[in-house]
Amino acid sequence: MEEKTPDTLHKIQQAALEEFSDKGFRGASLRQIVKNAGVTTGAFYGYFSSKEALFASIVEPHAAALMGRFMQAQTSFAALPAEEQPDHMGVESSQCVHWMVDYICAHREPVKLLLCRAEGTSYEHFVHNMVEQEVEYTLLYLDVLRSLGRDVPVLDRSLCHIIASGMFNGIFEIVIHDMPREQALRYVDQLRDFYTAGWLKLMGA
Repeated sequence: MEEKTPDTLHKIQQAALEEFSDKGFRGASLRQIVKNAGVTTGAFYGYFSSKEALFASIVEPHAAALMGRFMQAQTSFAALPAEEQPDHMGVESSQCVHWMVDYICAHREPVKLLLCRAEGTSYEHFVHNMVEQEVEYTLLYLDVLRSLGRDVPVLDRSLCHIIASGMFNGIFEIVIHDMPREQALRYVDQLRDFYTAGWLKLMGA
């Protein structure tokens, strides 16, 4: 049995990154990946049980990093005392978005697989799942405002989802098109200003 080596693992993952980037998960050929990596099919199965396991080995660290940082921002804000939350609105999310832009710019190719080439895998709803979390914490924040005596209108969950979806897809559009970091940061700040103003209007602020 062929001994596993870090070099062979790297060759398989690099060949897979190129194949997935070019054809997406569904269209990617495992046979082509194996051929381009210069290994046998038997050797491949010594490292991965399937094409999806190979895909996951490339994108999971980045999915975990992005979702983890996003959830940290959400939970940190929600943990603040109710009376402090209005003054902190946007602070944690701004820091999080800047971190995400920096992270994506440093890991463009595998993150593009996660965002654009994951159809047919468990990662294809990654952005949707992030949006759903944003909606949950937005509704919690609206409840906090009401508890503070603010006259906040009832906002439908579906509307909150549409707004959050537009924001996150806008952010990811900016960073997945090989936009230079400084330009991406400038655009996401402008995008956040746009959505923040809209939220404040809807909240009656």
